[in-house]
Amino acid sequence: MTHFDVATAAVQAALDAGARYADARVMHRRYESMSARNGEVEELTQSEDAGIGVRALVGGSWGFYAVPDLSDAAARAAGGRATKTAAASARVPGPAADLVPVGAGAGSWASPCEVDPLSVPLSDKGDLLVHLTKTMREHGADVAEGMYQIWDTEKWFVSSEGHRIDQHIRECGGGISSTAIGDGEVQRRSYPAHRGQYGTRGWELVEALDLGAHAARTAQEARALLTAPLCPAGETTLILGGEQMALQIHESVGHAIELDRILGWEAAFAGTSWLDLDQLGSLHYGSKLMNITIDPTIPGALGSFGFDDEGTPAARRDAVREGRWVGVLAGRDSATVAGLDYAGSVRADGWARLPMVRMTNVGLEPGPHTLDEMIAATDDGIFMDTNRSWSIDDKRLNFQFGTEIAWEIKNGRQGRMLRNPTYTGIGPTFWRSMDMLSSEIVSWGTPNCGKGQPGQVGHTGHPAAPARFQGVRVGVRG
Repeated sequence: MTHFDVATAAVQAALDAGARYADARVMHRRYESMSARNGEVEELTQSEDAGIGVRALVGGSWGFYAVPDLSDAAARAAGGRATKTAAASARVPGPAADLVPVGAGAGSWASPCEVDPLSVPLSDKGDLLVHLTKTMREHGADVAEGMYQIWDTEKWFVSSEGHRIDQHIRECGGGISSTAIGDGEVQRRSYPAHRGQYGTRGWELVEALDLGAHAARTAQEARALLTAPLCPAGETTLILGGEQMALQIHESVGHAIELDRILGWEAAFAGTSWLDLDQLGSLHYGSKLMNITIDPTIPGALGSFGFDDEGTPAARRDAVREGRWVGVLAGRDSATVAGLDYAGSVRADGWARLPMVRMTNVGLEPGPHTLDEMIAATDDGIFMDTNRSWSIDDKRLNFQFGTEIAWEIKNGRQGRMLRNPTYTGIGPTFWRSMDMLSSEIVSWGTPNCGKGQPGQVGHTGHPAAPARFQGVRVGVRG
């Protein structure tokens, strides 16, 4: 049997058992990661699995069942069990769930890949990490770390509406970090980002990061931070680097516009959202410079795909346009409940998990400025870069974030380094204060977005660039 045959058998079994709609995902996943510390390879992880997950809809209730067995008998049993679960839930009175229509049919998609990351010899990868960590140690790091991660995922999707889709998604990335230890003080500098940079590309992504060119600098900056002045407390003009802007978008916009959170479906675990659907299309989320899109079509970005896990083709959509909230991340069922006519943002982190609303590539469109212009236009402020910590309430409204490093800005010039920088704010108030935005967009990848119960780890992308904000409280302690 082909993988499509297995999925088709599961769907038919679900329908035969009484489901009014069913779909099945067969997945084959391979994963590899390696980490090194202080000139030695510390850990190598390699894993591989395959299985099928089946969804069945009875009335207004979903059922889900998954097995690590791709035989015809196991697939059919999974389809029947999914329907049985849905039928048990459907005994509770409730409205029948409709699904936003999507065009059904055959489709195929693969992420761009010039160098298959799993084909690169382990010895070459290990030698790279050993060299990088040795270099950081030689330039002052007390703890020098380097790592990479690789995911190779193949999917086959079939639905009772006629979908027949296959996808091959290869993702990889990595990064380095230097930690310096002083008298009662520990400081870290990372490159290219906290936990590295990732995308739906091959090993050429890691090569393009040019990690070796930044190894010495990370160590030197970590050591310099030990004796740098503390970030002052107060309200000031704040410039955020692109990597920190990606985190800002992820936490205070991306999660907030997830429709399942807005509807309260995630309240028991991930939380809700401060957004109210009655204000969709009218709410003033940020300044006129705030243009945020939901775009899983960006080549090479970590949140890109050809079709989501409901078979909806990838499409670009506005989330915020000139500061006004206009769009959400939605699935076919949640969109119907909310009275919307689009979906396309549903994914699961594997065959054994129920698909849910997840971020794709949620990020900013380019602004009209450069980072140099922002600094030159700032008489008194602080420039913060590279995420270190994050904390935000379960409505995604009040936040406090910290970065690894900051620099004082005086009279339009970047000055002395500052340690332990933090800033805090309220989402819409913060975004409304953005008065400058760079055109220097990078699609940052976040491979560790947690959501759901049982927990799922999502891979998301965030096009972002440096930006300036007015009247921000910084130097928050405790």
